[in-house]
Amino acid sequence: MCVVGAGAIGGYVAGRVAQSGLADTSVLARGATLAAIRAGGLVVESGGETVTVPLRAAGTAAELGTQDVVVLAVKAQAAPGAAAAVAGLLGPETVVLPAINGVPWWFFEGFGGPCAGVHLDSVDPGGVLAAAIPVRHVIGTVVHFSCDSPAPGVVRHNSSDRLILGEPSGDTGPGRLAAVAELLGKAGFTVEVSGDIRQNAWYKLWGNLTMNPVSALTGATLGKVLDDDLVRAFCESAMGEAREIGARIGCPISELPADRNVVTRAIGDIRTSMLQDAEAGRPLELDAMTGAVREIGALAGVPTPFTDALHGLARLAERVRLGR
Repeated sequence: MCVVGAGAIGGYVAGRVAQSGLADTSVLARGATLAAIRAGGLVVESGGETVTVPLRAAGTAAELGTQDVVVLAVKAQAAPGAAAAVAGLLGPETVVLPAINGVPWWFFEGFGGPCAGVHLDSVDPGGVLAAAIPVRHVIGTVVHFSCDSPAPGVVRHNSSDRLILGEPSGDTGPGRLAAVAELLGKAGFTVEVSGDIRQNAWYKLWGNLTMNPVSALTGATLGKVLDDDLVRAFCESAMGEAREIGARIGCPISELPADRNVVTRAIGDIRTSMLQDAEAGRPLELDAMTGAVREIGALAGVPTPFTDALHGLARLAERVRLGR
């Protein structure tokens, strides 16, 4: 198994699997992260314990060769740039787990509804990902745990360990999905096998759609966002738009936005991943979240004025912060 992107999520997956001894585990990294792991291993902090995990770290796919499983764990906006590296790790039977937030590039491949077969430019400009990583290699992956990376080569696990895996086709029979789920389960993750992985991805997006960009815009933690009546009402209006889109594309959500925000509050008063990126001066995953919802809304005939406003404000704030 090779994990492409040894940051917070990718580093935690690589560390867990390498510790289990169930797979020959490597990471494809760059810069300070690559140097740190090569020099001293991957440091994983979890449950009050710190463990240094030795594993192979490479800067190019050619150093590693064909893999059985590739976990793509870069930020959504960096995924097209990582496509060539992933392609260099693929053999005919290689499985790719895209552990990426937002709407995945393969979302409408073989999927019915008004957007069947549509390519999303917001997620995969120019079709780079679709060309490099054909959907036949993909097992859909939805991550439900929280990690951060306080320093290069250091991963801190904060909460939960849940992964949802599913074939884009919906097949849940014996085969590669069951094998990968078993491996990750034995490595310590709580793994759920889904027959409708698109629904799982859309539901997670529904929760992230507003909380992430609003926190990045304001610098507020989840609790502070939800405590402000006006901001919470704005967020629930944008979530209502995404809920209507989901109903039209085959990903219905039975809950109301207020119901979902009760679940969000129970997570705790945390700093979202997008807030962490904003504070660290990194680009944000806006296109795969608010950008994708806007694009799909236009295709499905659902107006998205609240999502449009949130996307525009967060995009402008990012441009100013990064000097663009």
